[in-house]
Amino acid sequence: MKHLGLLTRLIAGIAIGTLIGLSGGFFGIADSAAFVAVVRLFATFTSLFSTFLAFMIPLIILSFITVGLAELGKKANRLFGITLLLAYGTTVCSGFLTFLIGKAFLPGLIRPITGDVLEAAGFSPFFSIEIPPVFGVMTALVLAFVLGIGMANIKGASLLGVCRDLQSIVTAVLGKIIIPLIPVHIAGLFCNIAAEGRLFATVKMFASLYIVILVLQFLYILSQFGLASLVCRKNHFKSLKNVAPAYFTALGTQSSASTIPVALQSAYDNEVDQDVADFCVPLCATINLNGDTICLVLGAMGIMLASGGVPTLATFAPYIMMLGITMVAAPGVPGGGVMAALGLISTMLGFTNPMQQLIIALHFSQDSFGTAANVTGDQALALIVNELDHKNSAEERAR
Repeated sequence: MKHLGLLTRLIAGIAIGTLIGLSGGFFGIADSAAFVAVVRLFATFTSLFSTFLAFMIPLIILSFITVGLAELGKKANRLFGITLLLAYGTTVCSGFLTFLIGKAFLPGLIRPITGDVLEAAGFSPFFSIEIPPVFGVMTALVLAFVLGIGMANIKGASLLGVCRDLQSIVTAVLGKIIIPLIPVHIAGLFCNIAAEGRLFATVKMFASLYIVILVLQFLYILSQFGLASLVCRKNHFKSLKNVAPAYFTALGTQSSASTIPVALQSAYDNEVDQDVADFCVPLCATINLNGDTICLVLGAMGIMLASGGVPTLATFAPYIMMLGITMVAAPGVPGGGVMAALGLISTMLGFTNPMQQLIIALHFSQDSFGTAANVTGDQALALIVNELDHKNSAEERAR
């Protein structure tokens, strides 16, 4: 299935895992040794994969945030400051607005699921392996900030080179091991859910979250171009037609980085100055992940409600603020947002491994639309930065 797109493989994994899990009850073999062995085999893979993922999360955070902050610092100029502020500000705003909308609608859509539906129960793995992470998630975050900001302010390049090498290794592990195995991991998750009779409640929760997330992502796109229209005093909703190629390219590739060439042409077509576009579009492909933020906030709220918890502003406000920083340095590759955010989700929201697996599945299933929302929002930010640059240049000439 490697030649198929990631979304196709993910859907296939969900379908295959679900069919295997349901086959026990359908054929009346739920108590047979063969059926139990198959489900436990999936449970074993899921356990081992989760353990390895937990080991990699601090390394993902450290490598990407450290290098991201260090390299962003090197590009520091007036355009960088404006772009970074806009990206972080819109990310945090989208996170808080998502929380408010989630508080208004999700309690009516998602009810607490009884019977520990979000926890593994009857089918234990054949064996498990303990692989303690090199350091904790919060240690990785603080260390990344210290090293990244420090390297951005010194002339030495030796440590940055080491961190780039680490980032290359982690990127290879993501691209060659973790992301290709995600569909198998999700197949195991849904096999276990179906075999234990938890499928309907889980699918209902996913459907509700999926619909609300997609609606919010489209509203985010409209709000970004509304903001661009206000700042530029021009109707930039008309500019959306030139952004369509970038949107559909992102929909197909699930990668902001892979969409950069098409996104640059869309910015040129919308009359963004070439020097501004060449700076802003590639930068925003890395630091502006509002589509991911919407999913990671609303998805976390929904899974928390389903597990019997209550999402509160006191819990989610620090999470959203930290998520904004994490998204700035998250890799612009398929699944990069959720992989960078898993540490925050586990430590700040208290998500267990099964709950983390569900948000991974939710994020990957909508990642095409989330990436397309990110790329489209980048175009609006480029229009705003272009207008602010023109105003700044005019003021300098007037002096």
